[in-house]
Amino acid sequence: MTKSALMIVAEGAEEMEVVITVDVLRRAGVDVTVAGLTGSDTVKCSRSIVIKPDSSLAEASKKDFDVVILPGGQPGSNSLAASADVGRVLQSQFAAKRLIAAICAAPIALKSHAIAPGCVLTSHPSVKDQMLDAGYKYSEDRVVAFENVVTSRGPGTAFEFALKLVELLEGEKKVAEITPPMLLK
Repeated sequence: MTKSALMIVAEGAEEMEVVITVDVLRRAGVDVTVAGLTGSDTVKCSRSIVIKPDSSLAEASKKDFDVVILPGGQPGSNSLAASADVGRVLQSQFAAKRLIAAICAAPIALKSHAIAPGCVLTSHPSVKDQMLDAGYKYSEDRVVAFENVVTSRGPGTAFEFALKLVELLEGEKKVAEITPPMLLK
């Protein structure tokens, strides 16, 4: 059965984290839906690259996904953290013990929606203190997988983040299959 992923994008998302993660997951055969936080209109990312979501979050959230992914970037991360809709999606995902992934500043959405309090995670250094203040255990590792939560540090760790998601969804054999053509190792 094909695995599925939901990538939620908001204005100011970090485009490398969106595009690299979506691309790597799709290379692995994961069915990825890119959903716009405020609708299906184009989203202007942090470096002015424009992304056209596949659907709105309201529409996409009617389905279940094997992983829900939050990219960093500002003000995108703040918007994800402030959204009650994102909170409902994350709480449902966490309650069902399905994967939740957040990169860069996006772990602040985990904090604001009370997802996995006390778990071990990482983030962009700019939000480290917020995560510590909220009671999370902090790691400086580039990618941290703790139970059903996967976090990563920023744009420079996007490939490692995406490959960890592939490993968790499709296995190490799939990672070994898709890595050589990308010339990552």
